[in-house]
Amino acid sequence: MAQRQADKRDFGSSDLLVDELFATTQRLRAFVDGRLREHGASVSRLRTLRVLARADGPLRMRDLADLVGNAPRTTTTIVDSLERDGLVERVRHPEDRRAFLLTLTEEGVRRHREAEELDREALAAATGTLDAAERAQLRTLLGRIRAAVGEEAATGGAED
Repeated sequence: MAQRQADKRDFGSSDLLVDELFATTQRLRAFVDGRLREHGASVSRLRTLRVLARADGPLRMRDLADLVGNAPRTTTTIVDSLERDGLVERVRHPEDRRAFLLTLTEEGVRRHREAEELDREALAAATGTLDAAERAQLRTLLGRIRAAVGEEAATGGAED
């Protein structure tokens, strides 16, 4: 008997709806990332720039990692790249000589604005087939799923 070739869909969840949600999220991220990469940006870099741009002041690396939702090492790699490109600056923490604070440079502020516009355009293209009522309905349904899994899922179930 011939053995069937495994398909990556065979390794999804036990719920087709959940598989569709994950597949949509992955495809949407790849779509937006592709649009951003055409201009030297990425979703990960934009998220980091966005957090720094919206912060009340300079952030420690640890705080940035928490706000972006990345592992500290991943955030360090992204910040290193942004710093090499002249978009982020590290300055010594005034009270903790072991720590650095991160801020956007003028070029970082400019590139952040550009990337936000590209992100808006890509997301508008991706969701443009939904009318206002469909968008509202989808948001309601997704909110119900988030509420069902609760805060524990958002924090990874870890409590300090």
